[in-house]
Amino acid sequence: MKKILIVDDEQDIVESLKFVLEIANYTCYCAYNGEDGLRMAKEIVPDLIILDVMMPKINGFKISRLLKFDSKYKDIPILMLTARSQMEDKLIGEETGVNEYITKPFDLDEVVAKVEQYLGANSASCNK
Repeated sequence: MKKILIVDDEQDIVESLKFVLEIANYTCYCAYNGEDGLRMAKEIVPDLIILDVMMPKINGFKISRLLKFDSKYKDIPILMLTARSQMEDKLIGEETGVNEYITKPFDLDEVVAKVEQYLGANSASCNK
């Protein structure tokens, strides 16, 4: 079963992503701030991370940098999902190792397609 960690401080976004990804047969883990997201990433070692930029405690860029520059986690694909659409932000995302940069508002089907591009479909359920 492929594990996806969703880290975003907007509960509606987390719940929507979790719902569509469960239907697509992935196991989801959810965090609502950067500190919990980083801790969970290191605990569960997910197959993919969906990450917001602007969050309490630790921002998404810092989480990406911390994970991508650690040999134990560097191969985990990170999809950055953010309202920050400036070219400068996209470049920071690239510098911190983000694999895909998707701006809000986003299409849920587009996000699922990107996840499947990196992981392929597998089996479902969701844990918090």
